[in-house]
Amino acid sequence: MSQPSRGPRSVWRRMVRSRRLADRDHLTALGGLPALSLDALTSVAYGPEAAVVVLAVAGTGAIEGMLPLNIVIAVLLGTLVLSYRQVIAVHPDGGGSYAVAKREFGPRIGRLAAAGLVVDYVLTAAVSLATGAASLASAFPVLNGHLLPVALAALVLLAAVNLRGLAESARLLMPLTVLFVLFVLAVIAAGLLHPAPIGEVGGPPSVAVTQGLGVLLLLKAFASGCTAISGVEAIANGVPVFREPRVRTAQRTQVLLGVLLALTLTGLGYLLTRDRVVPRADVTVLAQLTAHSLGTGWLYYAANLTVTLLLAAAANTSFGALPVLLALLAKDDRMPHVFALRSARPVHRAGVLTLAALTALLLAATGAVTGRLIPLFALGIFIGFTISQLGMVRHWCRRRPAHWRRLSVLNGTGAVLTLTATGVLLVFKFTEGAWVVVVVVPLLMLLFTRVERYYAAVARATGIGRLPARPQAGRGLVIVPVGELSAVTSHALARALSLGGTVVAVNVHSQDATATTITRQWEEWNPGVPLEVLPSPHHSLLGPIVQYVQRATAAGHDVTVLLPEKLPRRHRDRLLQGRRSAVLAALLRRRTAAVVSTVPYHLDSAVTSRTDLPVPFP
Repeated sequence: MSQPSRGPRSVWRRMVRSRRLADRDHLTALGGLPALSLDALTSVAYGPEAAVVVLAVAGTGAIEGMLPLNIVIAVLLGTLVLSYRQVIAVHPDGGGSYAVAKREFGPRIGRLAAAGLVVDYVLTAAVSLATGAASLASAFPVLNGHLLPVALAALVLLAAVNLRGLAESARLLMPLTVLFVLFVLAVIAAGLLHPAPIGEVGGPPSVAVTQGLGVLLLLKAFASGCTAISGVEAIANGVPVFREPRVRTAQRTQVLLGVLLALTLTGLGYLLTRDRVVPRADVTVLAQLTAHSLGTGWLYYAANLTVTLLLAAAANTSFGALPVLLALLAKDDRMPHVFALRSARPVHRAGVLTLAALTALLLAATGAVTGRLIPLFALGIFIGFTISQLGMVRHWCRRRPAHWRRLSVLNGTGAVLTLTATGVLLVFKFTEGAWVVVVVVPLLMLLFTRVERYYAAVARATGIGRLPARPQAGRGLVIVPVGELSAVTSHALARALSLGGTVVAVNVHSQDATATTITRQWEEWNPGVPLEVLPSPHHSLLGPIVQYVQRATAAGHDVTVLLPEKLPRRHRDRLLQGRRSAVLAALLRRRTAAVVSTVPYHLDSAVTSRTDLPVPFP
């Protein structure tokens, strides 16, 4: 039989194949849109509507301000896109505003940026799922009383997909993303070709005229409309999940997102201004524009169903970015280190599960009602936007690369715009729920600080960073708790003998007759290991073993405890096995300094054919 080739060509093929397999688990520039940008792309479904709701209180004439307002938001969007291209280049490990703040302003502002991002991503997932459930209920009224179960079901599905890998979720959502973009562009194009609306939907206007158009109203509309760009930073946070070259791939995704979002915002703003669309009962603003452009036939229903599905899937932005952010915080000792662990796909499972749990709690607390979530939505991300912009200004001024003045003006302009939006959101939305963000952000910063202090204390206690003393060999003692004599006992003793040192088996009994029987059987078997029989007058099987180990460690022995454990082939059969080994292991680890390990004995079909089983005792 010929041996496989081991030459340079074979090695090269294996390297290329492994590289391709690794690339499959990372994002392309196009794949980054459904994986990390659905929040920003689908924000055209609620961002312009949020601004229209504010302007409508000044009458239909005030809607003419939508086009210039959307142009200003598009300018801010362009500023942020150009800025985050630089953030990606300067911080290729991801982190976005957190990475910028940590490097340019120190740990305290870094914690502030991280807290704002954590709040925003949890709210992004909750708002997207709640809005998607409400849109689906609009098409199917039977679901009106079941918004929370619908949102939670979508959450479970998204979490399951993301546990399989971010690239997998991107491949699944890509066709739907393309369809959504095509529908929005079709609404804009058809609207431009038809000066007059070809279809009308919805009831009477749902907003009463209560005030005139003024500067404060325009500022409030600007802040509300800025929710349309709330997901722009997610790409900068998730740079490590892109394919090589990661920086260039992520930058391409950032530019592609900026172009699509600016085009759709400007086009929809023009149509809103031209048609003077105002909020109406039982229908969204985007649905009104769809009816105006495409009519009320099957295209209308197809477009709205696509929007519904994409709004629900927009929570995928958070699943792509927040686990990466939590991993960076864990590497900085500001979150438990479990968040830095990745599986082979690669997936930060702890981050995905934590986001799913927090989102479920938030949805349950608000009943999955979008109106209760929107006031909290954009404040967290605009904190991060402002810090990121100011941090990049500081970066350019300190390092002074080529064109640093132009870059500083660009980021400074973005900082002024985002700071204005943050202030207006805080003022106008505080009593509507933004106060929750004001409370939660400091609490998260306190959590980061406490975790960081804990790891610093552990580092001092364990001498991390200093050369430790030379290890000294001690008196090794291996203890094996045994019950009945069986192949499991023989297997555990063989492992114990292979470790070297002194090996002793211990057995607990509550009756003298039992002790006599096990002693006689042990002497007849004669495994070459002494047996200690421990009495248990109170019928406790675990307490005497713990006390025995405590006495051994007090006598100066380096104790290792090996616990035999039977492992059935089928998972359901494990319920039939006792949990005594697991309970004993937990007690020993908590109450002694011994090294505790289990010795698995696999119960499979081959057991019955083994010839090394002990001979049954009479």
